[in-house]
Amino acid sequence: MSIKPLEIYKKVDPKLLENIENSFEFAFTDGALPRKIKFLIAMALDASHGAVQGVKALTSAAIQAGATKDEVLETIRVARYISGVGCAYVASHALNELF
Repeated sequence: MSIKPLEIYKKVDPKLLENIENSFEFAFTDGALPRKIKFLIAMALDASHGAVQGVKALTSAAIQAGATKDEVLETIRVARYISGVGCAYVASHALNELF
């Protein structure tokens, strides 16, 4: 993604942006679940909701956090089982660029 979709809030509502950024850290900090697993869960949810760019960004984040290609693909298998084949199509667009 060439632009950051939330960048506008730096100008128009910096408090909202701060809240969003704090929520991100709260959600994706290592805890009982490692950061890479949290990114994989989020990636599966974005695939289920049709968010190609989200799948791409979250897959990249998961890989940077230590996830393997096989872990990414197994996560998509689970998402497809729960949400249907549509999420596999969504994920394929992102994965085509990443792999």
